[in-house]
Amino acid sequence: MKKILIVDDEQDIVESLKFVLETSDYTCYCAYDGEEGLRLAKEIQPDLIILDVMMPKINGFKISRLLKFDNKYKNIPILMLTARSQEEDKLIGEETGADEYITKPFDLDYVLKKVDEYLK
Repeated sequence: MKKILIVDDEQDIVESLKFVLETSDYTCYCAYDGEEGLRLAKEIQPDLIILDVMMPKINGFKISRLLKFDNKYKNIPILMLTARSQEEDKLIGEETGADEYITKPFDLDYVLKKVDEYLK
């Protein structure tokens, strides 16, 4: 089974994503701040990461940059899920290596479709 790491400081978002993804036969790991997310990403080496931008300790842009510029983790797809919808934020997301930039509020079916595209 494919492993997905969900990193977001909003528990309801994490729970909703986890429910939908596990129903589709993915194994989910969850982190509620950037530091924990980065640690888990290195520990479990997930097949895909769903990452919020604005979080305590380390923001999503920094996590994405740290992982994408490390040969050991650079091939893990990162879907950024964020309330930051400005064009400049999307550009920063691209520059830091995010594979997708999805703005909140988001459609769970759309996120699942994107996950499937990267993992099937």
